[in-house]
This record gives sequence, C-alpha cells and structure tokens, in this order.
Amino acid sequence: MKETLTIRPPNEISKVLNRTPDEMGRDLRVYGALMLFRLSKLSSGAASLMAGVPRVMFLDLCSEYDIPVSQITPEELRDLEIINVPFIFSLISAWPYLRPR
Repeated sequence: MKETLTIRPPNEISKVLNRTPDEMGRDLRVYGALMLFRLSKLSSGAASLMAGVPRVMFLDLCSEYDIPVSQITPEELRDLEIINVPFIFSLISAWPYLRPR
C-alpha cells in the first residue's frame, strides 16, 4: 500500500532549486532513500523501491554520492585471501579439458 506524504517547502526553496513540484517529489524520494540506505535503515532493494528506480540504478546513484554499498572493509578483504583469482581463472580456462569423456 502506498502512503502519501505532503511536504510544503517555502516558496523561496522552490524558486532557488528551480524544480517543478513533480521534480522535487522525485528528488526527495531519491535523496531520502539514499540517506536511509546510508544509515542502514533500508536495504538496497527497499531503498530502490522508495526511490522508484531499478536496484542497479540505485547502486549507481550510491556510487555517485560516495555511499558505500558494502560493509566489508579493505582490511577484511585482504584478511580473507580465500579466493585466488588467477587460480580460479586457470580452472575455468582448463574446464573443457578436465571433463571426463
């Protein structure tokens, strides 16, 4: 169920931003979704629904506004060292030769 939220910005704000009411509504939905995602109040899927854009586009918007989409730190990634990418690629390229015939 959709709910309606009414926001009445002062006339000066509308003039300064030079946005139509529809454009301001869209902007506020997107910026609100970005902030709620940043604060971990919404998942990326829920935030993309709120923003009214596909999830991939929402993640692109996160990148534009320097909002991290993962909680994993670079140090944690280095500590994992479980995945050896060159080894995996060598397995993938050798796959046709490894299959039993």
